[in-house]
Amino acid sequence: MTQVGVIMGSDSDWPVMKAAAEALAEFDVTYEVGVYSAHRTPQRMLDYAASASSRGLQVIIAGAGGAAHLPGMVASATVLPVIGVPVPLRYLDGMDSLLSIVQMPAGVPVATVSVGGARNAGLLAVRILAASDLDLQKRMAAFQASLSDLVLEKDAALRDLALRDAALRAVADGTADN
Repeated sequence: MTQVGVIMGSDSDWPVMKAAAEALAEFDVTYEVGVYSAHRTPQRMLDYAASASSRGLQVIIAGAGGAAHLPGMVASATVLPVIGVPVPLRYLDGMDSLLSIVQMPAGVPVATVSVGGARNAGLLAVRILAASDLDLQKRMAAFQASLSDLVLEKDAALRDLALRDAALRAVADGTADN
């Protein structure tokens, strides 16, 4: 059964939104993708949102640029958690989308990630699902541990690089220990 809906206002949003799908796939979370325009196909969008729960979806990730009404409109028509992804466009670098998505009225919540933050939207959906899935919790914990390990590896590599740079400067300056 499909667990997450990854929807967007236009197919031009896919280059950003595919990062959500990739994050879900990393955790073997099933998902569907589709284009649902809040302005051009409003009834289709409302039907999708209203039927999402009965079709087995547990979370909806909705990405949109510009006016970015899709996440909020979907949230108004479903009981499921909705994660909004502000998609950056040519003008305003996605700030218009971000402000549109985060400024929801009381009672119609939309969790919002950073501009272009579709990967984090996918990871947030995994965390929401993990609240009732012990296996997913364990896999998310392992993922988080891998992030910690990566930071420690980068720290060690940077320290080594800095030591080599300092040694090279000392040789060039003639101040190196003999």
